Amino acid sequence: MARRVSMPAADDLFRPTSDTAAADPAPEQRPRRVRAVADTNQDQGEPAGPRKPSGRVRHDEKMTVYVTSDELLDIEHARLTMRREHGLAVDRGRLVREALALVLADLEARGADSALVQRLLDE
Repeated sequence: MARRVSMPAADDLFRPTSDTAAADPAPEQRPRRVRAVADTNQDQGEPAGPRKPSGRVRHDEKMTVYVTSDELLDIEHARLTMRREHGLAVDRGRLVREALALVLADLEARGADSALVQRLLDE
């Protein structure tokens, strides 16, 4: 007859391990403010500066984008070209974030004359 193994519950696995955590409960966390508009330096009256990609950091937000198989192959081809010809080993996510930063900076700088606006108007 097979014996059933007793597994610990999630509360047992993720419980605090020190007594100081129980004695000093964490203060209530406020929800993080999310802004739809880029922050400006209010004190100096200057804009936040040129848009820069986030690079290789842990990202807290996620966005799913569906692409065609041809677009995915183009991204993969660009990634391999960057590695082969320029010695840059980047993943697809970083490649897309860099491209997005370039397009958004162009939109911010050139407005209606930006490549993004022109391409979307041509559709």
